[in-house]
Amino acid sequence: MKILILSHRVPFPPNKGEKIRTFHQIQHLSELGHQIHLFSPFEDPAELAYFAALGEYLCQSVTATPLKNKAIRLLTGLIKGQSMSVANFYDKSLQQKFDQFLSDKSVDAIICSASSMAEYVFKSAVLNTLDAKPLLIMDFMDVDSDKWGQYQQSSRFPMSWVYAREQKLLAHYERQIVKEFDACYLIAQAEVTLFNQKVIKSDKIHVMGNGLDTSTFYPPKVKQPNPDPVFLFTGVMDYKPNEDAVIWFVNSCWPSIIGEHPNARFIIAGMNPSADIKQLAQDKGIEVTGFVEDILPYYHQADIFVAPFRLARGVQNKVLQAFACALPVISTPMGAEGILCQTGKDILIATTPEEFVTQANQLVAQPELAQSIGQSALQLIQSHYSWQGQLQPLVNLLGTKDKQ
Repeated sequence: MKILILSHRVPFPPNKGEKIRTFHQIQHLSELGHQIHLFSPFEDPAELAYFAALGEYLCQSVTATPLKNKAIRLLTGLIKGQSMSVANFYDKSLQQKFDQFLSDKSVDAIICSASSMAEYVFKSAVLNTLDAKPLLIMDFMDVDSDKWGQYQQSSRFPMSWVYAREQKLLAHYERQIVKEFDACYLIAQAEVTLFNQKVIKSDKIHVMGNGLDTSTFYPPKVKQPNPDPVFLFTGVMDYKPNEDAVIWFVNSCWPSIIGEHPNARFIIAGMNPSADIKQLAQDKGIEVTGFVEDILPYYHQADIFVAPFRLARGVQNKVLQAFACALPVISTPMGAEGILCQTGKDILIATTPEEFVTQANQLVAQPELAQSIGQSALQLIQSHYSWQGQLQPLVNLLGTKDKQ
């Protein structure tokens, strides 16, 4: 099949949530023999090398266009009454190239990574003129409109107004997508339930989970013991849910942990740390790495991974990565959402600072418990989280088009 993928960011290198997901879709579909044609905007010219790599190894063709000034894009969206998410990733030049491609070549399916990319479908002057309309597939990943609603609830004016506006417009946009597209995917059943409750109920909404590449994330051959416990969090550190999680953990839990274990370390590893995150490095035992070329050694040196999420939803890749490295995880219920894990066996769940501290002290005091939880989590990954298995709903849907 000839599949056109509209990606809001270049899905390479696969070093953050949505990039990982889209990259593995491209890789798996390419391995199955499908022709992949990637269309994506970009902001940084350095990203052109990443597009070139995808074009060389996985994609039949790659079309990338530079986005105009971000402030202008967002102002234009505000004036037009658009969602900021939609305005942020729209480029007229990419629209023209998208339409030209549809005019010149037959396409069997169009896959959009994130709701914002539906704008190219809705504004296409060509799509509805085609004799054979391609399958329209939306990978929502998670319920974006609800995420903005959470931001609104945890913010003050004027940002609370901005977030409330975004939530309202994006929910309307999500409903439009469901009506126009043939199938839509979310990352977990909890997201599907939420979408049906808060956005629109539809039998077009399906689950397609995240997988884990166990050739990239795996346990150390020999675990080097640390003289004092090392805690870890990884992620893009200017992303609001990550910032909120880490700042809450440092303010609410870390003083008690460092009081019990004076030489303990908490490593915050990930690109683009905000000013508030950088400030945390002044606290005792806290390290903020910024961008790292290889995140695996940080998983290997850590003793405990923490996932203290209070905002956003969806399966957390970082938790799956920790599982694959046999690293015991302490998480809020939100951080474990959508993962087929059992509390007390594969993961420890905490909702209050006191529970986080108690669980941390328990893992430090009982190395055999930490090892048992880590090994159980690793077995869970090996049994249930291959990308091939997680992407089967998409493969099956494309197979129905083949038979038409």
